[in-house]
Amino acid sequence: MTSVSPGSSAPSRPLEGQKLLLCVGGGIAAYKALELVRRLRDAGATVQVAMTAGAQQFVTPLSFQALSGHPTRTTLWDSAAEQAMGHIELARWADRIVIAPATADLLARLAHGNADDLVTTLCLATTAPLTVCPAMNHRMWQHPATQANIALLRERGAQVIGPEDGPLAEGESGPGRLSEPHAIVAALAGNLAPAAAAGAPSRLKGLRVLISAGPTYEDLDPVRYVGNRSSGKMGYALAAAAARQGAQVVLVSGPVQLATPAGVQRIDVRSAAQMRDAVLSALPADIYIGAAAVADYTPRQVAPQKLKKTAGSQTLTLELVRTADILAEVAAQEQALKLVVGFAAETHDVEKYARGKLADKHLDLIIANQVGIAGNGFESDQNAAIAYWNGGEREFPGTAKTQLAAQLLDLIAERLEA
Repeated sequence: MTSVSPGSSAPSRPLEGQKLLLCVGGGIAAYKALELVRRLRDAGATVQVAMTAGAQQFVTPLSFQALSGHPTRTTLWDSAAEQAMGHIELARWADRIVIAPATADLLARLAHGNADDLVTTLCLATTAPLTVCPAMNHRMWQHPATQANIALLRERGAQVIGPEDGPLAEGESGPGRLSEPHAIVAALAGNLAPAAAAGAPSRLKGLRVLISAGPTYEDLDPVRYVGNRSSGKMGYALAAAAARQGAQVVLVSGPVQLATPAGVQRIDVRSAAQMRDAVLSALPADIYIGAAAVADYTPRQVAPQKLKKTAGSQTLTLELVRTADILAEVAAQEQALKLVVGFAAETHDVEKYARGKLADKHLDLIIANQVGIAGNGFESDQNAAIAYWNGGEREFPGTAKTQLAAQLLDLIAERLEA
């Protein structure tokens, strides 16, 4: 067996050298932006802060100045700062603009190109990438107008982080919570290519890479579904790493709470049938990486109304039918695929089942990992894996999924040349 060294662990300062402009919107979640400044600086970034008028009703500019080490900008009408067109200078200074919290109103103004305050003017005057971290009432988030504004910002290349599902300030619960500061930093680190890698060879340049990620949800009725614990983190890390290596990346994603990696085309699906249709429609591709945890079975019928408990009955019988085998279908395509890569998440006999899938599905490469272990696999930021192909294998010891993704893509590039 051949093996690779574990590699260095995830860097403790993954945003080293990055100049981030944090724009704070006017919502109660503005208080979390104080912690975000601290964590961004701990990650190595230089941070300057701009605030909307609404944000100043929740947190003082002085608090951000104390944490960032720079004066906080609050208005276009600061005569001292604007003597030298300070807002243009700040817009040019930033490597990335991060808006947290991004309220429904602020998202709407950004989507429609308004420049009626400092924050929107900065966003319109910059060429730096934009990241928005929405936070609002769940009904506001789910409103078609807000969803249309988010879709428009995504089409223009904005990274969207969150929102999370959970308790809200007004006592309700649902999707609308600002992502936690550590999660925002992790998402930014995953999308910002390290400066040291800027001159690295783009081994996948010019190739079209199709990746599936996340779980599928198979509906039982309008309320319930059958699903699994896949977070999508491994697939998203692979998509981000492939884009950094110069590939044209299409990511077919099941339901996850993850930001779209920079430079990646994302297609959202829910069920196994939808994922199959989206994957096959996205072909042809040079490489397919099936990292999604697709349901093996789906209910034969979806109840049109919520299934109710029956008096006196202690059991419920569901009839499930097999779903299509997406990975095998892709491998059987006659189109010009250079490499088909599968994933095998197993609880035991990992090599036996992985090599069985490699042969049965006619794959070029399979990445196997053992799940059900604390700190590894599903729902974790860490993972370990063993790659198998005909006549070889390679072990990848436990590391951050972002690190593992880069190592796996190096192996994929090698297998392309084999």
